[in-house]
Amino acid sequence: MIMEDFEDKNLPRHIAIIMDGNGRWAKKHALGRVAGHRKGAEAVRRTVRACRNWGIKYLTLFAFSSENWSRPAKEVNALMRLLKEYIASEVEEIRAHGIRLNVIGEWQALRGDIRLLVEDAMKKTAQNDAMIWTIALSYGGRGEIVEAARRIGEDVAQGRILPKDIDQQLFTRYLYTYNLPDPDLLIRTSGEYRISNFLLWQSAYTEFYFTDVLWPDFSEEDLMAAIREYQRRERRFGQTTEQLKRRGEL
Repeated sequence: MIMEDFEDKNLPRHIAIIMDGNGRWAKKHALGRVAGHRKGAEAVRRTVRACRNWGIKYLTLFAFSSENWSRPAKEVNALMRLLKEYIASEVEEIRAHGIRLNVIGEWQALRGDIRLLVEDAMKKTAQNDAMIWTIALSYGGRGEIVEAARRIGEDVAQGRILPKDIDQQLFTRYLYTYNLPDPDLLIRTSGEYRISNFLLWQSAYTEFYFTDVLWPDFSEEDLMAAIREYQRRERRFGQTTEQLKRRGEL
């Protein structure tokens, strides 16, 4: 698939994806869950490359939630090993293609070797700006909001800000995603219709797209279908169609 397959305008600037269905894919193919996660890593690779080739500026993938720590230790350990393998194998390619790696969440809770690998990958790609690829690791939307409120409270207590200064714009600066625009399009695979504590604040005006495709099977064509559906939608942000047309935004 090439860029000319899209309409020339109205590409989403920021795509976020809840990558769901690895376990069900493994069960469907009579394999262990780890095999499903490994196959899912191939879909990550396809998606990152496609977004880079198509000019998507921001891509955020929900890789591991704060709730996922409660999964069986064997599966969690396997996921951590796979994460380590994946980052180690991909960092040179993403650096060469101008992709900056960004990680959000409580990823400092990861074990030391993985944490150091993540830090090194972010450092190596820090100067890239063709695309910002964000991985949400040990991430939870409610936890992010609570942490932002706690930090604001500390700054108020220290006199760095005044209560009257607190508004939505200020609050946003305390989120993990302070340096990212809100997602335009959020995709969830595997037929589930929920956002599972992902980017709760940031998704206030995001367009949602749900597909029955299991994540390991998610292809460039599936991503293109989601983008085309997004392009057909009218984003009004609380305004009327007539208002937007008068300003030439539709």
